[in-house]
Amino acid sequence: MEVDVGLILLGLPLVFALGWLASRLDLRQLRQENRRAPKAYFRGLNFLLNEQQDQAIDAFIEAVQGDPDTSELHFALGNLFRRRGEYQRAVRVHEHLLSRGDLSQADRQRAQHALALDFLKAGLLDRAEDALRKLEGSRFEGQARLALLSIYERSRDWERAAEVARALQGREVGNFSGRLAHYLCEQAADALAQGQPAQARERLQRAISTAPEAPRARLELARLELAQGDARAAWQALVGLLDHAPAAAPLAASTLVRAAQEAGTTAEALQRVEQLYAASPSVDLLEARIALRTAAGERHELAREAYLEHLQREPSLIAASRWIAQARLDDAQCHTLVQRALDHAVKPLSRYRCASCGFEAREHFWHCPGCQAWDSYPPRRVEEL
Repeated sequence: MEVDVGLILLGLPLVFALGWLASRLDLRQLRQENRRAPKAYFRGLNFLLNEQQDQAIDAFIEAVQGDPDTSELHFALGNLFRRRGEYQRAVRVHEHLLSRGDLSQADRQRAQHALALDFLKAGLLDRAEDALRKLEGSRFEGQARLALLSIYERSRDWERAAEVARALQGREVGNFSGRLAHYLCEQAADALAQGQPAQARERLQRAISTAPEAPRARLELARLELAQGDARAAWQALVGLLDHAPAAAPLAASTLVRAAQEAGTTAEALQRVEQLYAASPSVDLLEARIALRTAAGERHELAREAYLEHLQREPSLIAASRWIAQARLDDAQCHTLVQRALDHAVKPLSRYRCASCGFEAREHFWHCPGCQAWDSYPPRRVEEL
């Protein structure tokens, strides 16, 4: 078969022209897509800066649909869903990212971390734990361990929380000795609830060794020893508390009075309480001082005089209420009404307040039930802050 060279020469310009036309069409379409994607992206960013999250999400979805391979848009979209509380949609976005085979290692770790945060915010703690465990050895390892620590604290898994805290302390992320002591105190409380005082005592002693400056373990050990009938050991634990953490003395005041009376160390206890009260007056120390001086045989009028003396130093409604309760007023009915009004007024002032979130409670907490912070409650009542 003979090839017509003339026909070939005639067809070459036609083929070239068609190829050039096709390339121009492709370039035009690419330019249009590139112009469209950034426009949608910047529109979404503008909505986001103006806190118009609904419009921002719509714009980002448009941009993602125009270019499904844009990982940054997926991250932005997933974070927006999480901030809005749409955790299921956030999970789908981040799982889609993880399913992509062309994702870089850095973006894969980032997507895994974002997915763990989705589960954590949604309250799916078991799935969050699994997701966080996969970040071991990544650049998100420190953040993942802190999140795991929060999970174990919320679920009261103190053994695993202690394991993570020790790992974090080993990497010099911070000092977790105080938290480790709290975990041991929590385990001691669980052991005591199960009728195992010996195990509880061992945990509390370990807590003291772990964080000697922390007051909780010494205070709870003193209460345990009192409950077990060993007032001398309780007194020794409280002496350690006053030596290492004198600022926490108001929390231990009532326990101190009981231990001193049962151990026969009233005089020494009174001397210590007098020194602490002189340095930093508080209603709790004042009442311990009154109780110890009364036990030492001082006159009955001591309480009224002590409350008046305290009022001269500190303008305390609590002390005023206690003084009126001790005073002998002529009008008994007036006394009752005034006392009732004062008692009602001082209730909020006699609470403890979390320094981190402001949560108030009638009793002192070592672990805030509001924000889950440790040691965020000052040892003094609201009125004395």
